[in-house]
Amino acid sequence: MAPRFHSSRRLEADGSAVAGVWMRSVLSLGLLASIAAGAPARGEAKPGTEAIPSGGNYAIRASKVLLCELDGRQAVDHAVILVRDGRIAAVGADSEVEVPEGTPILDVGSSWVMPGMIDLHSHVGGPRGYNDMVFQVNPGLRVSATAVPGNDRLKRPLAAGITTILYIPGSGTNIGGQGILLNTHEGDFEEVLVRNPGSLKVAQGDNPKRWGYRMDRALMNHHIRYSLRQGKAYARRWEAFEDGDGAAPERRINLDVYRDLYKEQIAISTHTQYFQVVLSTLRILRMEFGFPTFIDHGSFDSWLLGGVARDIGVPAILGPREVMWPTSPTRFPVDGRAEGSAWGFQERGMKMVGFNTDAPVVPQEELPLQSAMGVRYGFDNTDMAAVRGLTIVPAITCGIAEHLGSIEVDKRADLVVLTGDPSDPRTTVEYVWIDGELVYEIPQGVRLW
Repeated sequence: MAPRFHSSRRLEADGSAVAGVWMRSVLSLGLLASIAAGAPARGEAKPGTEAIPSGGNYAIRASKVLLCELDGRQAVDHAVILVRDGRIAAVGADSEVEVPEGTPILDVGSSWVMPGMIDLHSHVGGPRGYNDMVFQVNPGLRVSATAVPGNDRLKRPLAAGITTILYIPGSGTNIGGQGILLNTHEGDFEEVLVRNPGSLKVAQGDNPKRWGYRMDRALMNHHIRYSLRQGKAYARRWEAFEDGDGAAPERRINLDVYRDLYKEQIAISTHTQYFQVVLSTLRILRMEFGFPTFIDHGSFDSWLLGGVARDIGVPAILGPREVMWPTSPTRFPVDGRAEGSAWGFQERGMKMVGFNTDAPVVPQEELPLQSAMGVRYGFDNTDMAAVRGLTIVPAITCGIAEHLGSIEVDKRADLVVLTGDPSDPRTTVEYVWIDGELVYEIPQGVRLW
């Protein structure tokens, strides 16, 4: 069902409660039940006159547009977004953007618009997780073989405003294979594919220790180094051939992904969680081999390495375990306080902080709640850092920021209309567009998420 386009609209339910939460940083977990009970009415029908199909050219007028540029503008009040053939043609204050005569305008009243959200750690792009554990290093394995676009486990995430996921192998082996970046709407594989490969999955820490002869970390690091050494040499031979210096190397499909890594077209998504393991991640993957890498978990005391990660260009995509409690194992002393991972990395000067769910460990649709947890436990959101952690930070991290992650001219129109701050659990998603096409409209009387 297409959205209703008309000259003006206002929320039937009182939107003042959610409109005032923009700079709110207190999201007490103990109050979540009462928050839900007192939230505005869910899924109420919006008044409208003329139904206009998605796609083509149209404009959206909103009370607030969250632009989510990394270093530039963050938000515009009383704004208009002009969409042309699936791309952002213009965005700015209503008084500054000229809408061509005859262009349909969707006025969402007091609602907001933000870019589609991106989760860089998901295992629900197919019917089950992909975890081939025959060998400890499997760089040639491709999770794309198991992808099921628009499967049932992606319906709620789409309704939550999550438009792109990095679907990756599990962490049972040191190198689990290649992930892919997918959109969450229904369609053929080619229609939902954002990029393949989307990353190379590396797992450090405890999970691969359970395999076979129960390796310790020294042997795991040996396996990782061995494969990365092979892969980098292979990529260099291909680079020399492409530069006209030498014969064509023999094709080795299991090492092809390293050519993408060497050209910095993709990054290594690394299952790495506490200080000792994250230190190995930074030292081996980034410092020794120079590959683009991001921290994928970053739990416990790993935030103490935030300054090092910042200095060598390694983003931190945090979750699902984000809080270290006073009752944590004694090897992680916290002096009686609860420490949020996002807070810690931010305290160390890390700007590139994002969030993930490790779905289905945490349901995919709860990605915005991951950012809410970060804010609740100290992450400063006064300049929209939590919103960037759901949008432009993951887009930059996985190399798709040229097209996604913010609302800027010439980028894809992956847009979400919602009733307030995405890091507030009371917020409701009303509409979602991917590539300018409407892919979700909240059903009358029903909120899927």
